[in-house]
Amino acid sequence: MLLLTPTLHTDYELIDTGGFEKLERFGEYVLTRPEPQAVWDKSLPEADWEKRSHALFKRDKSSPEKGQWITKPGMPDRWVMQYRTPRLHLRTRLALSSFKHVGIFPEQATNWDYIADKLALVPDASPTVLNLFAYTGAASLAAKAAGADVTHVDAVKQVISWSRDNMELSGLDNIRWVVEDAMKFVKREVRRGRKYHGLILDPPAYGRGPEGEKWLLEEQINEMLRLCAQLLHKENYFFIINLYSLGFSALILENLVKAHFGHPAQHELGELYLLDSFDKKLPLGVFSRFSDLTV
Repeated sequence: MLLLTPTLHTDYELIDTGGFEKLERFGEYVLTRPEPQAVWDKSLPEADWEKRSHALFKRDKSSPEKGQWITKPGMPDRWVMQYRTPRLHLRTRLALSSFKHVGIFPEQATNWDYIADKLALVPDASPTVLNLFAYTGAASLAAKAAGADVTHVDAVKQVISWSRDNMELSGLDNIRWVVEDAMKFVKREVRRGRKYHGLILDPPAYGRGPEGEKWLLEEQINEMLRLCAQLLHKENYFFIINLYSLGFSALILENLVKAHFGHPAQHELGELYLLDSFDKKLPLGVFSRFSDLTV
């Protein structure tokens, strides 16, 4: 199994981890956020964390999911950061949300590069890519920047608006935005006989669709992958799935992929992580990806 971490994300830095927190730089601003997997001690003293941090997220005692930001003077509610490689130049708007997220998951940069690299090998003039549970759309931007015809699906209208802002900031256009429950959308695409060269899934452990549809990862991921197998082209394809649920191991993903896709070519399986400046590896979910596209 593989352990993957981005190497080219100059606008992001994981400074330190420990004490169930992480100290991160996004562009020019440093944030302190909760991190349940950072069970070890911090490398820097608390005074250094407090001095460096522009904003600190404090959880509400009444809700494990929500909280509030404590900010220093000069810390904006919104700002922009970029991701630049030889193939990609993405710009995304970040914001301090009530759920501790800021609009981007830096560990996913390794998948953005993968998307761009694989799409460069598709012989079709306009390859099709479907991004499910797409959030603020960095993967959609990577696919669009690589020349794909992209369909971006998320159940939250406000997140779609955020994604559109990111598209415009990145100088891109014509992504297809769909505000819908992912399962409903996939079932309809299967009935229509649609096929995609690329499928990207980043499902949460639980969630709600725009009409109250219930998503529970452990109950529905098997059906979702069964349907996705029917949407993927038989040639010139790639597939990526990420799971953040602590209860799901890479072995579970391996079993699911084998059940619905057989033994796909170039199958990569493992964990994504970020490396802090003291060489501590912070695990940030499991992934599976495969493709028949080679140089």
